[in-house]
Amino acid sequence: MQLNSRQSLQALIASVLVAFFLFPSSLIAQKHVVSPADLQKEVVAASQSRQQNLKTVQGFLSTPLAEQAMRQAKIDPQQVQTAIPTLNDDDLAHLAARANKAQADFAAGDIGQRELIWIILAVVVLVLIIVAVR
Repeated sequence: MQLNSRQSLQALIASVLVAFFLFPSSLIAQKHVVSPADLQKEVVAASQSRQQNLKTVQGFLSTPLAEQAMRQAKIDPQQVQTAIPTLNDDDLAHLAARANKAQADFAAGDIGQRELIWIILAVVVLVLIIVAVR
Protein backbone atom coordinates (compact mmCIF):
# COMPACT_ATOMS: atom_id res chain seq x y z
CA MET A 1 0.00 0.00 0.00
CA GLN A 2 2.76 2.40 0.81
CA LEU A 3 4.28 1.82 -2.62
CA ASN A 4 0.96 2.64 -4.27
CA SER A 5 0.64 5.93 -2.34
CA ARG A 6 4.16 6.87 -3.23
CA GLN A 7 3.54 6.15 -6.92
CA SER A 8 0.32 8.17 -6.81
CA LEU A 9 2.12 11.13 -5.23
CA GLN A 10 4.86 10.94 -7.85
CA ALA A 11 2.28 10.78 -10.62
CA LEU A 12 0.47 13.79 -9.17
CA ILE A 13 3.69 15.81 -8.91
CA ALA A 14 4.65 14.83 -12.46
CA SER A 15 1.19 15.87 -13.74
CA VAL A 16 1.40 19.23 -12.00
CA LEU A 17 4.86 19.87 -13.40
CA VAL A 18 3.80 18.90 -16.93
CA ALA A 19 0.76 21.16 -16.72
CA PHE A 20 2.89 24.00 -15.35
CA PHE A 21 5.40 23.77 -18.19
CA LEU A 22 2.83 23.22 -20.93
CA PHE A 23 0.55 26.06 -19.86
CA PRO A 24 1.65 29.22 -21.73
CA SER A 25 3.27 31.55 -19.24
CA SER A 26 2.29 34.53 -21.40
CA LEU A 27 -1.35 33.87 -20.51
CA ILE A 28 -0.56 34.03 -16.81
CA ALA A 29 1.45 37.21 -17.12
CA GLN A 30 -1.04 39.09 -19.27
CA LYS A 31 -3.10 40.11 -16.27
CA HIS A 32 -0.16 42.10 -14.88
CA VAL A 33 1.65 43.28 -18.00
CA VAL A 34 1.50 46.92 -18.98
CA SER A 35 2.02 47.46 -22.66
CA PRO A 36 4.97 49.63 -23.69
CA ALA A 37 2.55 52.07 -25.33
CA ASP A 38 0.55 52.47 -22.10
CA LEU A 39 3.73 52.88 -20.11
CA GLN A 40 5.00 55.52 -22.50
CA LYS A 41 1.68 57.40 -22.31
CA GLU A 42 1.92 57.45 -18.50
CA VAL A 43 5.50 58.71 -18.60
CA VAL A 44 4.62 61.43 -21.11
CA ALA A 45 1.59 62.51 -19.06
CA ALA A 46 3.63 62.68 -15.86
CA SER A 47 6.36 64.63 -17.62
CA GLN A 48 3.87 67.09 -19.10
CA SER A 49 2.18 67.54 -15.73
CA ARG A 50 5.53 68.20 -14.06
CA GLN A 51 6.52 70.70 -16.74
CA GLN A 52 3.22 72.55 -16.35
CA ASN A 53 3.57 72.66 -12.55
CA LEU A 54 7.17 73.84 -12.89
CA LYS A 55 6.11 76.59 -15.28
CA THR A 56 3.30 77.66 -12.92
CA VAL A 57 5.49 77.91 -9.80
CA GLN A 58 8.38 79.56 -11.62
CA GLY A 59 6.01 82.04 -13.26
CA PHE A 60 4.31 82.85 -9.96
CA LEU A 61 7.64 83.51 -8.25
CA SER A 62 9.17 85.48 -11.12
CA THR A 63 6.63 88.30 -11.21
CA PRO A 64 7.93 91.76 -10.30
CA LEU A 65 5.81 91.69 -7.12
CA ALA A 66 7.26 88.32 -6.08
CA GLU A 67 10.83 89.36 -6.79
CA GLN A 68 10.34 92.61 -4.87
CA ALA A 69 8.82 90.72 -1.91
CA MET A 70 11.75 88.29 -1.87
CA ARG A 71 14.34 91.07 -2.00
CA GLN A 72 12.63 92.91 0.85
CA ALA A 73 12.69 89.67 2.86
CA LYS A 74 16.43 89.30 2.07
CA ILE A 75 15.85 86.19 -0.06
CA ASP A 76 17.73 85.76 -3.34
CA PRO A 77 15.14 85.24 -6.12
CA GLN A 78 17.73 83.38 -8.22
CA GLN A 79 18.32 80.90 -5.38
CA VAL A 80 14.59 80.22 -5.24
CA GLN A 81 14.30 79.80 -9.02
CA THR A 82 17.24 77.39 -8.97
CA ALA A 83 15.64 75.37 -6.15
CA ILE A 84 12.23 74.93 -7.79
CA PRO A 85 13.24 72.24 -10.34
CA THR A 86 14.71 70.12 -7.54
CA LEU A 87 11.30 69.66 -5.91
CA ASN A 88 9.66 66.26 -6.27
CA ASP A 89 6.49 65.90 -8.33
CA ASP A 90 4.12 65.93 -5.34
CA ASP A 91 5.63 69.04 -3.76
CA LEU A 92 5.67 70.80 -7.10
CA ALA A 93 2.03 69.93 -7.78
CA HIS A 94 1.02 71.15 -4.31
CA LEU A 95 2.82 74.48 -4.74
CA ALA A 96 1.45 74.93 -8.26
CA ALA A 97 -2.08 74.45 -6.93
CA ARG A 98 -1.44 77.08 -4.23
CA ALA A 99 0.02 79.48 -6.79
CA ASN A 100 -2.94 79.02 -9.14
CA LYS A 101 -5.42 79.59 -6.31
CA ALA A 102 -3.61 82.72 -5.11
CA GLN A 103 -3.51 84.17 -8.61
CA ALA A 104 -7.20 83.40 -9.17
CA ASP A 105 -8.17 84.88 -5.79
CA PHE A 106 -6.12 88.01 -6.49
CA ALA A 107 -7.63 88.40 -9.97
CA ALA A 108 -11.14 87.99 -8.54
CA GLY A 109 -10.45 90.57 -5.85
CA ASP A 110 -10.85 88.03 -3.06
CA ILE A 111 -7.41 88.92 -1.70
CA GLY A 112 -5.39 92.09 -1.89
CA GLN A 113 -1.78 92.72 -2.80
CA ARG A 114 -0.66 92.43 0.80
CA GLU A 115 -2.20 88.97 1.18
CA LEU A 116 -0.71 87.93 -2.15
CA ILE A 117 2.75 88.99 -0.93
CA TRP A 118 2.29 86.85 2.19
CA ILE A 119 1.29 83.89 0.03
CA ILE A 120 4.31 84.46 -2.22
CA LEU A 121 6.62 84.51 0.78
CA ALA A 122 4.98 81.39 2.21
CA VAL A 123 5.55 79.55 -1.08
CA VAL A 124 9.17 80.77 -1.18
CA VAL A 125 9.78 79.60 2.39
CA LEU A 126 8.21 76.20 1.59
CA VAL A 127 10.47 75.82 -1.46
CA LEU A 128 13.56 76.64 0.58
CA ILE A 129 12.58 74.38 3.48
CA ILE A 130 11.77 71.43 1.23
CA VAL A 131 15.09 71.79 -0.59
CA ALA A 132 17.03 72.21 2.65
CA VAL A 133 15.50 69.11 4.22
CA ARG A 134 16.66 66.89 1.37
